Amino acid sequence: MFYYLYEIWSEHWKNVYDVLSPLRVFQYITVRAFCGAGTAFLLTVCLGPWAIRKLSGMNYRQHVRKDEAPSLGNLHGYKEGTPTMGGLLIILCVVVSTFLWAIPTNQYVLLTIATMCYMGGIGFIDDRMKVRQRGTRGLRARNKIILQLIWCVIVMEALLHIEGGAENVRMLMVPFMKDPLIARMSIPAAFVFLSLVMIGASNAVNLTDGLDGLAIGCSSSVAMSYLVMAYVAGHSVFAGYLIVPYVAGSGELAVFCGCLLGACFGFLWYNCHPAKVFMGDTGSLSLGGAIAMVAILVKQELVLVIVGGVFVIEALSVILQVISFKTTGKRLFAMAPIHHHFELQKWSETQVTVRFWILSMICALLGVLTLKIR
Repeated sequence: MFYYLYEIWSEHWKNVYDVLSPLRVFQYITVRAFCGAGTAFLLTVCLGPWAIRKLSGMNYRQHVRKDEAPSLGNLHGYKEGTPTMGGLLIILCVVVSTFLWAIPTNQYVLLTIATMCYMGGIGFIDDRMKVRQRGTRGLRARNKIILQLIWCVIVMEALLHIEGGAENVRMLMVPFMKDPLIARMSIPAAFVFLSLVMIGASNAVNLTDGLDGLAIGCSSSVAMSYLVMAYVAGHSVFAGYLIVPYVAGSGELAVFCGCLLGACFGFLWYNCHPAKVFMGDTGSLSLGGAIAMVAILVKQELVLVIVGGVFVIEALSVILQVISFKTTGKRLFAMAPIHHHFELQKWSETQVTVRFWILSMICALLGVLTLKIR
């Protein structure tokens, strides 16, 4: 919206107020990304108490796994009854801030917001089922993946019809390489790759969301990293200098990432230990889906493995735990995901969370570094 104020001014009053008008700053993506982050942060912090009261009033409360995991239940028993589904607040503040500061008609922005809302919708269904059943089992994994695959089909179809999208979606870029590893994948192969990124990222963030502030703090680092990468991908000079794919119009995703970053910080205000609200699957799936969509659009999908290193470690710990138990009958970790393993090794919840934040920030910096090392 604010960008259009600049356009109106430049069209009608530029000659009269060229020197004095402050609206010129709205043409710069960096300014709008910063303002979007500030807006999303303030909205989330200000609306947080109201959202917590509403979630409590609707009885959307967390249930702890006591029977399934007694040792974890003993550690987290005090969290029973904490309001959940706070991801609704994150989505609301990101969407409002993005429409205020980004160009709302930008096709990449619209696709990313739609992805965030759709994945959040899947998480909402999952959370509602858990609340109604007063347990920790929601949507079956198979049904969740089917719903995610449906959206991957929609995204693939949209990208094939966006100007330049068909070429980009079929191009496989690898970190540290100047040229695409595969310049033109087949459409089925491109769809499989897109689906792996989308489903893998959303569920990895979901697995990480097990401690106060853990997933939202790590998401902040990832959002900041992709803010930089989106800005570079949408800037023809920087993209040419760093030899990364130039995606016209993708610079507006930097504004979206700024809004996402601000909302993450704002939610962390209430989600830090001891948490007053949890994001639930509504938040974790929407965050993972939005991050994955940005990575796909700016052609930095595989860099997500580096940037989201903590998410990858969390997902791998679950996969390895399952494989080990089914093949040998033994568990590699005291409990998976791995953050629970460290809890059972007598690390405090705060220690686990802060140390994982540190790892996430290091991974984010390494991810940005890949832009230069080619």
